[in-house]
Amino acid sequence: MGKETLVLYPSLGVGHLTPMVELAKALLRHGLAALIAVVDPPDADAVSAAAVARLAAANPDIAFRLLPVPAPASPDVGVHPVRRSLDTLQLANPALRDLLHSLRAGRGGVHALLLDMFCVDALDVAAELGVPAYFFFPSAASDLAVFLNLPYFYPTVPSFREMGRDAPVRCCPGMPPIRAADMLQTVQDKESEAAKVRLYQFKRMAEGAGVLVNTFDWLEPTALKALHDGVCVPGRPTPRVYCIGPLVNSGSRGQSGGGERHECLAWLDAQPKRSVVFLCFGSMGAFSAAQLQEIARGLESSGHRFLWAVRSPREEQSKFPEPDLERLLPAGFVERTKGRGMVVKNWAPQSEVVQHEAVAAFVTHCGWNSTLEAITAGLPMICWPLYAEQSMNKVFLVEEMKIAVEMEGYGELVKAGEVEAKVRLVMDTEEGKVLRERLAVTKEKALEAIKECGSSEEAFAKFIRDLGQISST
Repeated sequence: MGKETLVLYPSLGVGHLTPMVELAKALLRHGLAALIAVVDPPDADAVSAAAVARLAAANPDIAFRLLPVPAPASPDVGVHPVRRSLDTLQLANPALRDLLHSLRAGRGGVHALLLDMFCVDALDVAAELGVPAYFFFPSAASDLAVFLNLPYFYPTVPSFREMGRDAPVRCCPGMPPIRAADMLQTVQDKESEAAKVRLYQFKRMAEGAGVLVNTFDWLEPTALKALHDGVCVPGRPTPRVYCIGPLVNSGSRGQSGGGERHECLAWLDAQPKRSVVFLCFGSMGAFSAAQLQEIARGLESSGHRFLWAVRSPREEQSKFPEPDLERLLPAGFVERTKGRGMVVKNWAPQSEVVQHEAVAAFVTHCGWNSTLEAITAGLPMICWPLYAEQSMNKVFLVEEMKIAVEMEGYGELVKAGEVEAKVRLVMDTEEGKVLRERLAVTKEKALEAIKECGSSEEAFAKFIRDLGQISST
């Protein structure tokens, strides 16, 4: 008799697939079988296909299945990407149903469906087939608390965009206020199509049997109290929350496409311990040419060593997929900073870089995976949010956890002087020393959580026990 399988169902895009792979690895470590069902719409790009192939090759114990999705009945020209994503996921339901049917007819069966936070319409398939459905939330528990409450709170107030940037939003009971400009970017205008889709998705998340969250108990006590007290979802039970993190990429071994160790790691090997500032902004992190110039001038003036991953400005990427550093950066910058600085084009092996002993600070977009990588490496962060929930993460990191500082002026043009000042603050000042000490404690607590008998290991075991009880009823 084969093992019962947990089917993991990510939303569209590599950014949603990668955390699901980390979850699948954790399931395997606990003796469970994992299959990742990847939606494959007709307009899927080559990057996504290559990512699936790469992840499948690197993780032979995880099964991957592509779910073909028919083209929409009517052209979706002009449809907001958030709405298009929801429509595509709805069109994928029949293929998901067929997959679950085939697995149930096989030797092992289906133990549960683990859904990405945006795959809410798959709840209908799970209910139809009697399969327990849980959500995997790859961001902060603090975000989860706010998102679950937002469908109930937002109808009672004006759009965040109309409140004024610095207006405090007291969205979720028990949670600290967040200024309007830092609330989730896709819901700034509550009458927008994107906001309506997100509120629908957040409301349906409460229908799941539970939520696995990529965090750990010690890190977010305020949010976890709000979730456990049941104040986030008025009028119905809050799903059980299992903090099972940090689940982070254990490393791609620093290899680029050719399989060679990335040159930046050899460069880091030659730098003094805790001397380098690392700047990296995720797969979608791109700046204007004017902003790149300001960053470069700030780094040069700071006098500190740096490793900086640079992409072409978004509007140039189709024409210049590889950035022209001579044109984009100040004249002579690369030559003048040679020896103490390194600029890499497009990509750096982030999980290896943040763990390198030469790195002392991380300028980041505050994506949660990057945040957890910094925490498990004990790296102070300089927050430069770009999109999605990253500004909310910045609030929690800076104001509540106190393990980061804010790059002021993000969202507009951050001046060279601000870049220089924040690098110097983290690297040279007493405040920076306090940050590093706090990160050392946070790193220790993160590693404790995922050890045997740690809080996250206990939560994972509790999830497996609860799942067994549901399956036996």
